[in-house]
Amino acid sequence: MADFADRLSLLIETHNISKKELAETLGVTYRQLRRYETGERRPDFDGLLKLADFFNVSLDYLVGRTDDPTPPRRSPADQE
Repeated sequence: MADFADRLSLLIETHNISKKELAETLGVTYRQLRRYETGERRPDFDGLLKLADFFNVSLDYLVGRTDDPTPPRRSPADQE
């Protein structure tokens, strides 16, 4: 299985989004995003949630714990 840095690079490539645009969406600098992608740094929990939501993948997929990108189903109570 891939690690977080590899998975992030793959998601950026397959979603055809610019790193600059993604950094702005996440509220981080381009340089910080590059550090995530190279494995030099990792985002905090809120950053991981933003990435998972943005790419519509599960946290386990994002961090390399599974190869299944399917996000968990949310109950109606979670959406309020």
